[in-house]
Amino acid sequence: MAKNTKKELRNEVLYSIFVRNYSEEGTFEGVRRDLKRIKDLGVDIIWLMPIHPTGEKNRKGSLGSPYAIKDYRAINPEFGTLEDFKRLVDDIHALGMKCIIDVVYNHTSPDSVLSIEHPEWFYHKKDGSFGNRVGDWWDVIDLDYGNEALWDYQIETLKYWASIVDGFRCDVASLVPIEFWKRARKEVAVVCPDALWLAESVEMGFINYLRSINIDSSSDSQIFSAFDISYDYDIFEYEEGYLTGKNSLSDYLKMVNLQEGIYPDNYDKLRFIENHDRARAHFLIKDEKALDNWTAFTYFQKGTTMLYAGQEKAVSHTPTLFDKDPVKWTGNGSGGSDLDLTPLMQKLYNIKKDPVFTDSNYKVLEVAEDTVLAFHEERKKYPEYDKSLKKIVGIFSLKGKENVFCVDGNIIPDGIYKNLLDGSDFEVFQGKTASTGRPVIIKVN
Repeated sequence: MAKNTKKELRNEVLYSIFVRNYSEEGTFEGVRRDLKRIKDLGVDIIWLMPIHPTGEKNRKGSLGSPYAIKDYRAINPEFGTLEDFKRLVDDIHALGMKCIIDVVYNHTSPDSVLSIEHPEWFYHKKDGSFGNRVGDWWDVIDLDYGNEALWDYQIETLKYWASIVDGFRCDVASLVPIEFWKRARKEVAVVCPDALWLAESVEMGFINYLRSINIDSSSDSQIFSAFDISYDYDIFEYEEGYLTGKNSLSDYLKMVNLQEGIYPDNYDKLRFIENHDRARAHFLIKDEKALDNWTAFTYFQKGTTMLYAGQEKAVSHTPTLFDKDPVKWTGNGSGGSDLDLTPLMQKLYNIKKDPVFTDSNYKVLEVAEDTVLAFHEERKKYPEYDKSLKKIVGIFSLKGKENVFCVDGNIIPDGIYKNLLDGSDFEVFQGKTASTGRPVIIKVN
């Protein structure tokens, strides 16, 4: 991790918004009107997906991908003006939240300002034409960070936006040299000392593939030297694999526990069950109780929780990035839902603020079929002499099933506890307990 990364980020919730599809009009104003509701949901950081103009050449869909950027230093006129953007950020700040924006520095649109003004800053194919190194990204062309002048331009751009916003979510950060990110973090700190740096790190399989064709790609262990938070993609295939039947729950939990031992003490993972590149959680998890459990487990895990706009309403349709496709905020039979996870998320947000989540020993266990017991235990210098270590324990039935199982008395001693989510009693007797299929979170000691 960056040395000055604060562990308190583990207590925070981030909310991801694609302005075009957030409201019917698809503008900054459409987001601004809804800020109070977002705040009340329990959100600390709003991440706005790319706010810059999209290219026209080689567009995907009718409007183009927001990740095919034409001008890093301009605002997408679809969304409003620079003044509209600043008004949105000001109101986010007024409600006590932070705002970060997307940084897409691996590539631009083929007709970008930089491709016209500085073609020498780009990767070129053998025939001298622009190109990209990842074949299916045919709507973009790759930048070449062998040009130091490009570093200067990109960092100056970051410093400009850092005078307005609170940090950056960096798209496919693993494909941009880690030394660039280290320098950028240092120079941006002059403008915004507490800037937040979130990396979209990439899957291990993708890293291995890129390296096999001589493309440098940073692993999470490298990413953490420059960033505060990294994506959970290092183990996401196991989470998704469990949901789709490709691997066991035990396989996934082993990887979660592995993170606790291989990353720095102040590591912070972005925990999510959906994002704009993946299927909606409710598309994969149809059962209401199972969805409640997965939602609770996401908040409970060690790291910053991320929500994708619409997740709180259990939306099952993932909006396309290439056309106008507004979030289905109500159950209308076309990807919307009649479920409302807002009350659950609000309770989880309050629980997540407990200091135990800031700095803990964290472990997950499979205690019954499809059932996870996870716990955060506070750290003490001499735990062998202090038997009153505080723990927060979560029990999550990931398929919403009832179960009877044994628990280790060192984790949950016999007794009756209050479920922090609904106030109901949760009893452990002679080392045994039962799950009703609903999520349970309790305090021990």
